Amino acid sequence: MNANSPNSVSEVRLSCDNRRSSLSPLPSPLSPRGFTLVEMLVVITIIGILIALLLPAVQAAREAARRLQCTNNLKQLSLGCLNHENATGRFPTGGWGFAWTGDADRGNDWRQPGGWVYNVLPYIEQQSLHDMGTGLSTSQKSAAHLMRLSTPLGTLYCPSRRLAIAYPRVTTYNVVNAGRPTMVGRCDYASNGGSVYTDLRTPFSPAWSSASPNSAAGPSGIAQVENPPGKMTSAARTTFGNVAKTATGIVYCGSLTKMADVTDGVSNTYLVGEKYLCPDNYTNGADLCDNEGTWLGDNADRSRWTLVPPLEDTEGYCHTYYHFGSAHGTGFHMAFCDGSVQAMSYSIDAAVHENLGNRKDGMTIDGKAF
Repeated sequence: MNANSPNSVSEVRLSCDNRRSSLSPLPSPLSPRGFTLVEMLVVITIIGILIALLLPAVQAAREAARRLQCTNNLKQLSLGCLNHENATGRFPTGGWGFAWTGDADRGNDWRQPGGWVYNVLPYIEQQSLHDMGTGLSTSQKSAAHLMRLSTPLGTLYCPSRRLAIAYPRVTTYNVVNAGRPTMVGRCDYASNGGSVYTDLRTPFSPAWSSASPNSAAGPSGIAQVENPPGKMTSAARTTFGNVAKTATGIVYCGSLTKMADVTDGVSNTYLVGEKYLCPDNYTNGADLCDNEGTWLGDNADRSRWTLVPPLEDTEGYCHTYYHFGSAHGTGFHMAFCDGSVQAMSYSIDAAVHENLGNRKDGMTIDGKAF
């Protein structure tokens, strides 16, 4: 047969085409392919497991950052107190009582009604907040003081506990030199009031007439403390003196504590620290030890005592006047009179904790005990 004949060529081509058609077509490597339901379920399960594993680590990292911020807050406050002591020869005073707020025209000694948080403001770069109302008439000054009471300061808030905003004030009494605020800034840190509880009515009643039926509120007017200008009244001398005879801490009503008064050593004595607060009352102002404004005088809102152990914030356990404590699960932070800030355990020995709150008990404390 002639290979070049047209019929032979056609037969060969037809044979090749038949063989091609008998073979299954190969899939293109670029052709789209969907996931099966089983594959999708496996992927979703793996993602869920990874999230479950990572979430605790993320939360722990966030809490570590919040603890660091809290430590920095206390560091600023303790350095502010030490700068105050360096400039004036005294730690910030505790002021007169919870019915009085700070007055920039009244210095920083026994004449000052505002408490330690107010008095430390110039030393933590908050001079303008401290000076609100300076040189104004009585009514204008009260209005300025009222505005300051509603002003929150981020340095005073533990980020693990609540936002740095103003919160409701539900008490009904007036602040003598400001009026009646409805929203106030709060403070999550407290000064060391000592190992013995004191206020204007404990252990002795004040020798002056009080601003309200609650004698811890403070005097009814300036003349109860200073009369004539520049001279302490006998009632004030008696009242402040009675508190000072009992107080063992750094800050208390009318306090004028000097560095030399810390005879147990500045590295063995609390200065300021985190205060306990019931989580039920973080934002509502209903807790009796967190119901006032930040810039007021002596009160359990701004001071705590070491006659009781520290506590982690606990739901249902409210209205506790004395405890230091924290919203941190790992422990609470305390700044010492040397300016150092240390993380403390809730399980610290009760006697050691008590001694650290007493500036002058003469007890030797091993640094390894806390």
